[in-house]
Amino acid sequence: MTLPPIRVLLVDDHQSLLWGLSKLIEGAAPTLELAGTASDLDEALEIARRVRPDIVLLDLDMNGRSSFEILPELLALDGVKVIILSGHRDPLLRQQAMMLGASGFIGKDQPAQVILTAIERVQAGEIWLDRASMSQVFNALTHLEADPEAQRIASLTAKERDIIASLASSEGKPNKILAVELGMADHTLRNHLSIIYGKLGVKTRLALYMYVIRHGLADPN
Repeated sequence: MTLPPIRVLLVDDHQSLLWGLSKLIEGAAPTLELAGTASDLDEALEIARRVRPDIVLLDLDMNGRSSFEILPELLALDGVKVIILSGHRDPLLRQQAMMLGASGFIGKDQPAQVILTAIERVQAGEIWLDRASMSQVFNALTHLEADPEAQRIASLTAKERDIIASLASSEGKPNKILAVELGMADHTLRNHLSIIYGKLGVKTRLALYMYVIRHGLADPN
């Protein structure tokens, strides 16, 4: 029996790389099928909801935004798996990606065949990481099981950590002023804070501030 092709959605803000990846997927037919391409996060979510791909190959840094922002929404779509594509070598990013539910992490410097193999393996139910990263992620997940609070903190995106660090050093500035300093609208900051409150189990800015100080989250790095 012939298996249906693995439908892949490509998300990258560099048009040349997006074009190259598209040709790579199209050239792997009939095993793979290009389900669509997107060059920003909002477009990626809209297309994913509409076409329901099997695999989303997701660039980590999208026009200055972290793709971790939309990872939970992508994974909430039935049957969708995500592989993060990144030029960063920071092992902590690999850990965070896997803890947030990604099924794989591939460096942009990897050969084309590695990308194709990763897609096929992930679709088959495997996790795709290099051996060193796999060991680090396993150790981190073991730590999370022993420390439930660490799981809350690990769920924070890079943007949310930036907001938390700014809030910790804001000396009680109103949301409107803090939003301007962060380069976002007041309502956008409020939305981010609501999500952060939910993740960390706090209800007010004061409670969040105390949580940040208690757990050493004042430094975004």
